[in-house]
Amino acid sequence: MKKSILLVSAAVMMCVFTACGGGKSSESTSTETTTTKADEGWISIFDGKTFEGWRGYNKTSVPSKWTIEDGAIKFNGSGGGEAQDGDGGDLIYDRKFKNFELELEWKVSKGGNSGIFYLAQEIPNEPIYISAPEFQVLDNENHPDARLGVDGNRMSSSLYDMIPAKPQNSKPFGEWNKASIMVYKGTVVHFQNDVAVVEYHLWTPQWKELLDNSKFSKEKWPVAYDLLLNCGGSEREGLIGFQDHGDDVWFRNIKVKILD
Repeated sequence: MKKSILLVSAAVMMCVFTACGGGKSSESTSTETTTTKADEGWISIFDGKTFEGWRGYNKTSVPSKWTIEDGAIKFNGSGGGEAQDGDGGDLIYDRKFKNFELELEWKVSKGGNSGIFYLAQEIPNEPIYISAPEFQVLDNENHPDARLGVDGNRMSSSLYDMIPAKPQNSKPFGEWNKASIMVYKGTVVHFQNDVAVVEYHLWTPQWKELLDNSKFSKEKWPVAYDLLLNCGGSEREGLIGFQDHGDDVWFRNIKVKILD
């Protein structure tokens, strides 16, 4: 990985020893009481028991297909593909973050597909991925998406359809994987099972080139292209979300560290 990973990682370690401020909030922001501050500057955004602070994307409540099971958020898939009915849809934490590190664990069912979104904006009548980069969540061995795209850029922990995760070190379906996403002043790093596997830089010529060569290109999907090109909007901040792709998926131990 490039030297910038080390520089950003150093910034994260500095945050352990200093007081970290909070990210800016959306209009419907939950109060500080919905989070529990953990050691070393981490903030837990899921208490393992309730959906306090969470709601559906472009909704006011949590869709019924999202449940809590053994201390984890679970999407109960229909097997019919992405967001098939009104009982499902993507799930978001109702607070915007700017410079931060997100850490969690995830697992999928056999052939499962989902995603972790960040810097998302709520766009009426549009899916969450029209405005947000995606950390792919996938059963690489059994889902066909793993063999699509270019050079494995739709496999687990990849920047979906843009940058493949290398090395590819995901665990099989039914086993927990650790994910971490660092966003710091435009530099983004994906970690999978404690290994840095993706690095890129938002709002740069590199980012534009990635979009130009993806399914989100201006020629293929102009609305998505414009939103993603300016990912995070004018404030360069956004929401964290989990995808309803129609398959069973679990998320637990979800926490955030503010880096600015």
